[in-house]
Amino acid sequence: MSATPVSRLGWYGRRIARMSPAEVAWRARDQVLAAAWSRRQISRAQMVSIGPPPPQAGERRFSAVLPPEAAAGVCEDAKAAVLASADRLLRGEWEVLGVTRTDMVRPDWFRDPATGRRSAPGRYAFRIDHRSDAQVGNIKQVWEISRLQHLTLLATAWFLTHEEKYANRVADHLRSWSEENPFLSGVHWTSGIELGVRMISLAWIRRLLDDWPGAAEEFEGNDVTLQQIHWHQQYLASFPSRGSSANNHVIAEAAGQLVASCAFPWFGGSERWRVKAARMLERELIRNTFPSGIGRELASDYQCFVAELGFLAAVEAQAAGHPLSPGTWQRLCAMADSAAALVDARLRPPRQGDSDEGRALLLDAPAANSWPSLLALAQTLVGRLDWWPQPPADARSVLVSSLASAPRRVDGRPPRRPTRFADAGLTLLRTSGEDEIWCRCDGGPHGYLSIAAHAHADALSVEVRHAGVDILADPGTYCYHGEPAWRSYFRSTIAHNTAELDGRSQSSEGGPFLWVRHAQAREIEVIDDGDIASWTAEHDGYSSLDPPARHRRSVLLDRASSSIDIVDQIEGGQHDLRLAFHLGPELAAKLDGSCAALRWPTASTPGGARLELPAGLDWTLHRGETDPILGWYSGGLGQRIPAFTLIGCGRSVPGVPLTTRLEFFDPAKAKRPAVLRSAVSRHFSDVLLAEASAMRKETR
Repeated sequence: MSATPVSRLGWYGRRIARMSPAEVAWRARDQVLAAAWSRRQISRAQMVSIGPPPPQAGERRFSAVLPPEAAAGVCEDAKAAVLASADRLLRGEWEVLGVTRTDMVRPDWFRDPATGRRSAPGRYAFRIDHRSDAQVGNIKQVWEISRLQHLTLLATAWFLTHEEKYANRVADHLRSWSEENPFLSGVHWTSGIELGVRMISLAWIRRLLDDWPGAAEEFEGNDVTLQQIHWHQQYLASFPSRGSSANNHVIAEAAGQLVASCAFPWFGGSERWRVKAARMLERELIRNTFPSGIGRELASDYQCFVAELGFLAAVEAQAAGHPLSPGTWQRLCAMADSAAALVDARLRPPRQGDSDEGRALLLDAPAANSWPSLLALAQTLVGRLDWWPQPPADARSVLVSSLASAPRRVDGRPPRRPTRFADAGLTLLRTSGEDEIWCRCDGGPHGYLSIAAHAHADALSVEVRHAGVDILADPGTYCYHGEPAWRSYFRSTIAHNTAELDGRSQSSEGGPFLWVRHAQAREIEVIDDGDIASWTAEHDGYSSLDPPARHRRSVLLDRASSSIDIVDQIEGGQHDLRLAFHLGPELAAKLDGSCAALRWPTASTPGGARLELPAGLDWTLHRGETDPILGWYSGGLGQRIPAFTLIGCGRSVPGVPLTTRLEFFDPAKAKRPAVLRSAVSRHFSDVLLAEASAMRKETR
């Protein structure tokens, strides 16, 4: 459903309100430049008689190639997976964000397979509204294959086998894309992040095909390809993301520009572009991440995406003889170390904030979870610490590291696995061993920059896993465009394991990537005392209610009894309250009053738990409902399945805490969990209740 003109005007007003005067001026300048560039648009008819390549800075020769022994370093399992995916591609099959395409022998670069809509290939790019479902369909579906990452996979298959069928298909698609997407014509020239990722793909396609006899003819010997590389870099140099949009987009733009100017240094502007891109990448990496290495967007998968982009650009710059600064490597290493600390027993990351499964470079069979691949890459570039999990080997880590020198030494790395990242307000309460209890507690900022584009209204939410199985789950993202009701739901407070007051989310949205009011949380206390680990935080997202309210939550993990206590306190008068607990997709639930029996018999590690809920609320169980939306889990963009959600409704009462207890047990050994808690756990629970009472007195 597309926005009406009135709603679009409202969105523009809200968007401008989140900009600084300097950003407004920059965007006005971009509009003027975009209008002026309409004279530079190239049509498909003009591509037939494209002129000579732009002025070159020197000999056109691709020099940053892989050593011949690199292919032998790829393990057999990774190689077999690459070839299986490549052969499927040759048959025309490719999964794109939850949609299986069968047209990949000769893809339509402008058709959205989800809605069937096709954007206008010849329309001037800056007159296309890529947010309009009516104009372009689901733009993520359309953009995804034009990142050309299916071609980096095919190029990897050629590099590993030297079978002509893979290289021939790559060349066929490259010609098709270049000829059908002339400069500034069509939707693939509307977003800089897409151009940046595409430049990384092109550099690696050329690198992987270096020994193929047709490689030079398809790249440095092809006027159309040369023009495309030049056009992409001109665009990236002229329209960088700025101000409130300088999130992961600006990292991708700078990384793509840096990779391209190092790999294809053939143009008069190449040196200028390289210097500018390196400066921008180094500056924005620091801005986009906390010193701990956690991404400031507080959207877990974007931390992985940004880290991948940074590592790839740093390796490319080093191979070209223009290494990035030690400070940049220090921050990249911090991102890798924090990633190693965050993953659970199955190497799964948190599901905080938005995720679109973005990859910086695809050289392996696609996987829903790209964090193991990031850890494998980082291990080869900066070295693995003793406490890191062991990631499986993959093709990308082997091939990228073969372009770099030995692992870079970075000082000041954590000697033990950290569980708290105070600058990001992110704390993990966890046990060890095969039946690991992993609990993520959210007590940090709402998101990054004034629009917090990829944040969710999830302050004080918890995410709990047992042996890697989602128990109290973050439902995920599901969609970005085209389904506004679903977009709003998956970002809302009620879609997270936290409390909603008076039917409002803690933060207010102004559009699918725009927040106009941000709840801010702060951690109050974090304790880890052997058998017991506890966390307490509060947020101000309900300070605008009448009367103003404050939500404080404490979470206690009792390792001895394999249990978690959650104590919620709402101060500031009485309010309508909904407390939500979302269960993972593998869980079955049976609700009896204020107690829920949980089972996951078909999971990789079967188990059971008892969830004792606050008795002062009316509890209901929901699954797969649409009016209103409740009871869903999204495993990836474009995917959703029914899952159980528990909702407790009532009125908040100042001074009366709401206590939830989750106790795990082995269903094969007991019909129900033990009801006795350790003395230490009972003591800490009493302390939490006393703190809640003290908080009430403070507010009087």
